[in-house]
Amino acid sequence: QVQLVESGGGLVQPGGSLRLSCAASGSIFSIDDMDWYRQAPGKQRELVATISRYGSTNYADSVKGRFTISRDNAKNTVYLQMNSLKLEDTAVYYCRADLRTYSASYRSDGYWGQGTQVTVSS
Repeated sequence: QVQLVESGGGLVQPGGSLRLSCAASGSIFSIDDMDWYRQAPGKQRELVATISRYGSTNYADSVKGRFTISRDNAKNTVYLQMNSLKLEDTAVYYCRADLRTYSASYRSDGYWGQGTQVTVSS
């Protein structure tokens, strides 16, 4: 079994910062890409940032220059540093990992965390 657990969400004022973490645990052979998504009320889930196993990153245009994704492969953990937060960043943030388990190391499957709420409000 594999679990992804996010933490670090909360309430922050516009212009503030938050750091999200997502730790993967279980029978993990290796992790390929790790991503952060978000879903605001009434909107579709959208990709915020992605990072490859070797550290290559990509960001949604809406967060470029404000958010930074990073990972610690030894800890199977991905982070999202969010600075200069705006009202429109309010959403539930989900992490996702493409990973291989010991029982199925020949293929990569996607796993999701349960989500963490980020609310930007004055």
